[in-house]
Amino acid sequence: MTTTPRPMTRRQEYAQATRQAIVQAARKLFAERGYFATKVDDIAAEARVAPATVYAVTGGKQGLLGELITTWTTDRIVEATLSRIAEATDPDEVLDEVATASRRMREEFADVIRVMLATAPHDQAVAGQLATATAVYRAAFVPVAERLAQLGALRDGIDTGHAVDVLWFYFGYSSYFTLHDDNGWSYQRAERWLAGQARRELLSPRGTGS
Repeated sequence: MTTTPRPMTRRQEYAQATRQAIVQAARKLFAERGYFATKVDDIAAEARVAPATVYAVTGGKQGLLGELITTWTTDRIVEATLSRIAEATDPDEVLDEVATASRRMREEFADVIRVMLATAPHDQAVAGQLATATAVYRAAFVPVAERLAQLGALRDGIDTGHAVDVLWFYFGYSSYFTLHDDNGWSYQRAERWLAGQARRELLSPRGTGS
């Protein structure tokens, strides 16, 4: 028997809206000013709440950055992409799914990733958050590599561990920043190029459809 969820009370709706306003304010200011230059008072003013509310709801700046990182690393696109990859029978389709998902995630969360990478070298706590996020990010490539292996698509001499390293090289933190931000490529062009490079590096001739 399915139980219908109870509707939120007005107080719960207000609390949720307040939390969302604080998180979005932090995201905006971190991206514009940087983590260290953004003060809790600034976030409170942007969200139109008291500074004490920011601490009570999110634990301050570190808690806010941690929440933004969690939102990025647990976005629903990851699970949906891995589900499609698990059912894919074409190695090219597998890599296209990875390229598309990484492009969409970068378009959505590039600001969060930049703040995290810029802050971690100067803050031990954020460095720990980065290490956790990186572990989660890299772990998502494991079932991709395993699916390519199951399909017999990997080139001779490439095991799943090597494949994960290659996937990280092309679809980790640096690739889209270099191609899109530094080179001025569109995200779509970068996606196609990265998929093609990963295909040439990872797939055997029979796996490329050639």
